[in-house]
Amino acid sequence: MEALVVVLALVALLALVLTWSAGRLDHLHSRVERMAATLDAELLRRSAATLDLATSGVLDPATSMVLADAAHRARTAGPGEREEAENALTEALLVAFADDSETHALERDAEAAARIAEVATASRRVQTARRLHNDTVAVTRVRRRAPFVRAFHLAGRAVVPEPSEFDDRVPPVFQR
Repeated sequence: MEALVVVLALVALLALVLTWSAGRLDHLHSRVERMAATLDAELLRRSAATLDLATSGVLDPATSMVLADAAHRARTAGPGEREEAENALTEALLVAFADDSETHALERDAEAAARIAEVATASRRVQTARRLHNDTVAVTRVRRRAPFVRAFHLAGRAVVPEPSEFDDRVPPVFQR
C-alpha cells in the first residue's frame, strides 16, 4: 500500500511539473507573439514618421524621394521582403542623416526639428523592440531544446520562433 502511495505521489508530482513546464512554454510563445507585434508596430511607426518627414518639404528633393521610396517599400513589403525593405530604410536614413551639420541646420526650423525627432525616436524604439523580440526568441528556443520539454513534447505543434535579423542601426545624430 505504501508503494502505491509513493507511486501516486510521484505521478502527481510529474503531472504537476509537466503542467507547469507546458504553461511556462506556452507563456513564452505568447510573449514572442506580443514582442513580434510590438516590433511590427514600431517598424510601421518608423516608416510612417520617415514618410511624413520626406513629404513635409523640409528636406531637399533628392533626399525626400529616397526616404519616401524606402519608407513606402518598408510599409508595403510582404513577409518575404520585409527584412530587405527594412534594411533599405535603415540605409536611407543613415545616408540622409550622415552629415551632422546639415541635420543641425535643419533642426533650427521647429517643424523640421519635430519631424526629425519623431523619426529619431521611432528608430530608437525599433532598435529596442528588435532587441527585446530577439531576446525573447532566444529564451524560448533554449527552453524548447531542454531534454524534459523534448521528451514529453511539451511544445506541441507551436512553430519554433525565429529572430528578426535586419539592420536597425540608428544614425549617430539621432543618438542624443
